[in-house]
Amino acid sequence: MDYRLTDKVVLINGSTGGIGQALCRAFAGEGCKLAISSTSQAKLDAFVPTLGIPEDKLFTSVVDVTEEAQVKAWIDSAYERFGKIDIVIPNAGYEGKYQEIQDCTIEEYMKVYQINVFSVMFVMKYAAPYLIKNGNGAIITIASNGSYTTSTGMSAYCSSKHAVAGLAKTVALELGPHGIHCNYICPGGVDTPMIGRIEKNTFGDTKTHKEAEQVFGAQYLDKRYCRPDEVANLALYLASDVSSHIMGSGIRLDGGMDALC
Repeated sequence: MDYRLTDKVVLINGSTGGIGQALCRAFAGEGCKLAISSTSQAKLDAFVPTLGIPEDKLFTSVVDVTEEAQVKAWIDSAYERFGKIDIVIPNAGYEGKYQEIQDCTIEEYMKVYQINVFSVMFVMKYAAPYLIKNGNGAIITIASNGSYTTSTGMSAYCSSKHAVAGLAKTVALELGPHGIHCNYICPGGVDTPMIGRIEKNTFGDTKTHKEAEQVFGAQYLDKRYCRPDEVANLALYLASDVSSHIMGSGIRLDGGMDALC
């Protein structure tokens, strides 16, 4: 399907992570211009040559997403470079440490919330004026099935993703009248380095990746993790005008868990 995204300017943070890389590849494949950020220049240097995107269609930045001024500077610079912003994808996320409630600390909660909630708000805050100026556009937040469900030892993460859902829905109400559709994607476990860390947090060294997937995947009808490209393909659809009447929705990529609710 032709999503008519050629030369659209797409902002993606967390671009060198598992889902981030898949997002960049998908939008680059549609002929988009990318303004991407990572926490590390070394990660960008390793990833960018694999994208196969012309230099004039790429703008990269090292950004600490928890620092509001850095997020603003990245977005303003992207606008200066390309002259517009069309699609915004707050993607950066952090799973947090495994902590049951009696062991939770405010420090760990704040670290999770700074990345999973406040950084999303910063991106939306500073991108919104440019989207409003366009009179159209899309915001696709990479949330989690944790926006709907919970898991032991992950109260900080799951509650943060519930908060992201509320944020995305509210922004949809605010920006919808300006022609901007805002939605959020909620995958279950995705086969990325993050799920590897969650496996480690949960099982220590007692299970291999394959064995852990069998345990976590038992809750999905197809008994497997979501793939990063499946998240990216859904993001393409939600970024395009063909989905412009979908607003404020959380789309679940959860292998059928929604059917059990």
